[in-house]
Amino acid sequence: MVMEYLEFEQPIKELQEQLKSCQLIGEGNGVDVKQACKQIELAIEEAKNRIYSNLTPWQKVQLSRHPSRPYSLDYIYDMGGNSFLELHGDRNFGDDKAMIGGMVKIDNIPFMVIGQQKGKNTKERQYRRFGMSNPEGYRKALRLMKLAEKFKMPIVTLIDTPGAYPGLEAEERGQGEAIARNIYEMMKLEVPVICIVIGEGASGGALGIGVGNHVFMMENTWYSVISPENCSAILWRSWDYKEQVAEKMKMTPNDMLELKIIDGIIKEPLGGAHYDPEKASQNLKAQILKSYHELKKLSPEQLKKQRQEKFLAMGEFAG
Repeated sequence: MVMEYLEFEQPIKELQEQLKSCQLIGEGNGVDVKQACKQIELAIEEAKNRIYSNLTPWQKVQLSRHPSRPYSLDYIYDMGGNSFLELHGDRNFGDDKAMIGGMVKIDNIPFMVIGQQKGKNTKERQYRRFGMSNPEGYRKALRLMKLAEKFKMPIVTLIDTPGAYPGLEAEERGQGEAIARNIYEMMKLEVPVICIVIGEGASGGALGIGVGNHVFMMENTWYSVISPENCSAILWRSWDYKEQVAEKMKMTPNDMLELKIIDGIIKEPLGGAHYDPEKASQNLKAQILKSYHELKKLSPEQLKKQRQEKFLAMGEFAG
């Protein structure tokens, strides 16, 4: 697989190209280039540490959208293998391809996993609508949550969307009502609910599956009422101020943790989840199981109360 590099990753790309050239010279001419290659490898590690330890909020937004980044189905199949049984349809209008969900066993524990799914190529992206759900997607998600509650299964939601689908047909079918209904009903679920932002967490599109007892963000993600570009467009009628907006909006995992919007940050491999998807999946799985074992000790009433109090406390500040 050819690695794609973002603008701020160009120094790493150049060093990787130097390393490849060094290796080709050694193979083609029978020359011992081990020492030279070793020095370039060390320079690559130094560049990675320097760049990724000082990411700006806008650079984290860019990493959250990296085309090679794992999506919901990648994590689900990696954590649960062939045990995943996908369920379809909202039993009302249709089956939304941007919202996926079903039952899966993680360490032999049955979970209901629901997530937003983007595409890996042009055809898939159109099929999945870039991870933007129509109302039937949120209604499908709620149907699966109610099914999980009926069978006393814990729920995991994987959030990765630039927002709910903004088309006319979505509004005609009740986009706002579907999201609001999900928020209301998720507050009352009597099973553990664990929500994780694995990429983009934008607007009500994210919150429609984001009401949980525990809410986490992966290290290179963002969570906000609006994207930096759209906020910039509203305020200045231009995307030119997106970097400054990303800084001011406090949308990174560290900001969210400080503001007590989330409960923790899930570590990613150096450079982002796409550098080592297997390791990223292991970290995600470990956090899901840790949260589940904490939450299963609570009664259904305690789970509801804890979830409701958690969200009601947001935005409260001492004078």
